[in-house]
Amino acid sequence: MPKNGVIMAGFWAAALALWAGQVWAQTPAAPACAAPVAPSGEYAPWTNPVAIKAGGDPAAAPLLPLGTAARVTLIATPKVKYEVRPEKPGGTVSYGGILILDITKNSSYRIALSSAAWLDVIGKDGALRSTAHGHGPDCTGIRKVVEFPLQPGRYTVQIAANGADEITVMALPSP
Repeated sequence: MPKNGVIMAGFWAAALALWAGQVWAQTPAAPACAAPVAPSGEYAPWTNPVAIKAGGDPAAAPLLPLGTAARVTLIATPKVKYEVRPEKPGGTVSYGGILILDITKNSSYRIALSSAAWLDVIGKDGALRSTAHGHGPDCTGIRKVVEFPLQPGRYTVQIAANGADEITVMALPSP
């Protein structure tokens, strides 16, 4: 490569690096929360969760009340007997558990979590595919929201790979 070619290649590499830095800097970051914000609307119950203990297997799993936030005490992962092996089960130092969700109306439902734990919903034919993933309202403590299309019936909600022994969970109909 001629001497000018090396200089021009260096110039363009530097220009590209500067441009990429400007584009990256324009990407909005998640807001820094000075204090938690109480969610409103359908997420209002999030601030007053009921306490429940997750089951270690589907037969011992408690009911997750629809439209009510629950502060769920989880179990060490090795002690949980999942109905279907979670795609991301977590390791021996993680926590998980099982809840039951009763649905009476054919609709899409959201399940909100206070952490990035893995979530599976199990129906009569096995694990269901989620139709949407997202975050809750900024600064509310709702870290993850996963949506599932559900028909009337009983479902097993499996929580896996949580880093702490507690998590807040809320199931509610999608708007």
